[in-house]
Amino acid sequence: MKSFIKIGVVIGVALSMTSCFNKRKPNYQYFPNMYEPVSYEAYEGTDAFKSGSEAQLPPEGSVAIGHNPYEYPNTNEGYDAAKANLKSPLDSTDYDKNLDKGKELFDIYCAVCHGTKGDGQGILVKREKFLGVPNYADRDITEGSIYHVIYYGRNAMGSYAAQLNEKERWQVDEYVLHLRNGLVKK
Repeated sequence: MKSFIKIGVVIGVALSMTSCFNKRKPNYQYFPNMYEPVSYEAYEGTDAFKSGSEAQLPPEGSVAIGHNPYEYPNTNEGYDAAKANLKSPLDSTDYDKNLDKGKELFDIYCAVCHGTKGDGQGILVKREKFLGVPNYADRDITEGSIYHVIYYGRNAMGSYAAQLNEKERWQVDEYVLHLRNGLVKK
């Protein structure tokens, strides 16, 4: 009988201890940050950086890896300066390889307006979606002026700097000069 009383007391104490326990919310939290995370708003200011902004700015004058800054501004004076001074950095020994790649890129991005021959008779011009696309034979263009126009765009033509990296721009530039030379000789 005494053993039944002892067993009853143990069961009673166990029941009273577990009756106050809520499995969904522990009573004691060892690391409260792990259970209840602090939420942050996207792009909100923070005191982690000196400027109080959401991110650090790169140091002034730094240049991203693989990027060469283009020093000519998007103005008429910048266009004239690029036309007079800017020269292609491509290796002349890879002329055929660069010309083939330039033709491929020209056919993708440029031929729809300028035509595959550079005569200004692309499919969009023939369908009268764009008018006034110049024939390369009628223009006084240099490798610098072509690169500048590809980089910034000019008149109705938009910039292709986002679609073509620096080397690809120079390859298209070389192919445009090749087309122009073929049109002028005729």
